[in-house]
Amino acid sequence: MDTLVANAAAIAMYLTASVFVVVQIVRQARGAITWVLSLAACAIAFHAIGIHGLIFTPQGFQFSFYIALAFIFLTVNTLVLVSSLKKPLHNLFVLLFPISAIALICAIMIPPTAAPLTNIGTDISFHILLSVLAYSLLTIATLQALVLAYQNRQLHNKQLTGVVRMLPPLQTMEQLLFELLWAGMIFLSLGILTGFLFFDDLFAQHLVHKSAFSILAWCIYGTLLWGRHRQGWRGNTAIRWTLGGFAALMLAYFGSKLVLELILGGV
Repeated sequence: MDTLVANAAAIAMYLTASVFVVVQIVRQARGAITWVLSLAACAIAFHAIGIHGLIFTPQGFQFSFYIALAFIFLTVNTLVLVSSLKKPLHNLFVLLFPISAIALICAIMIPPTAAPLTNIGTDISFHILLSVLAYSLLTIATLQALVLAYQNRQLHNKQLTGVVRMLPPLQTMEQLLFELLWAGMIFLSLGILTGFLFFDDLFAQHLVHKSAFSILAWCIYGTLLWGRHRQGWRGNTAIRWTLGGFAALMLAYFGSKLVLELILGGV
């Protein structure tokens, strides 16, 4: 299938599914979960085909800023879809679908400024995979924290809107947040470890920004998980630390790519 056609189909499916999810939430229709997951599966399938064509080009391996962003949202959507079969994560699609569509539009409309890689090895590919999984899981955890913050605020103000009524109990949502954080922390640790193993100098000029902020994010998430285990941190404290760790993580990857490719690259 042509790369442009696949990406266009994915964008159309994401936008259609976004409208469908919003309508179902407004109507408080719990029985429409199967339709939501089916639409998500179709959109993800087209997304996977389209992003494959953008990454693996005849000129080499292309992983520029917007393509990387679209790939990460593909991974995030896939993880949420699989997890939704057992856990109540499908409401996150109301945020993920439109963002994924925007990421794909940018990936196909804005030309990459970074040259394709022609000699990427298995070790570096493994490091990239671990990093993407870590970013994806911790992105889901951040979205979960935002939903938790909204739920907590609505319950505190006794404003039980349709969205809040469809969510699981606050304790269940909080438990799910920390499960996601633990999974993301494991992959982030492996990503940092493989970075030290596979790169000759992880603090070289073009990597120092990414390395420093990745380690900072690891420290923030580690402190949060320690605080949860030892001090019983929860609620707004957990949410703030989650958002702080995510900010450092995004600066680690997208901050460096933004500077190197879009600002210094002349876009």
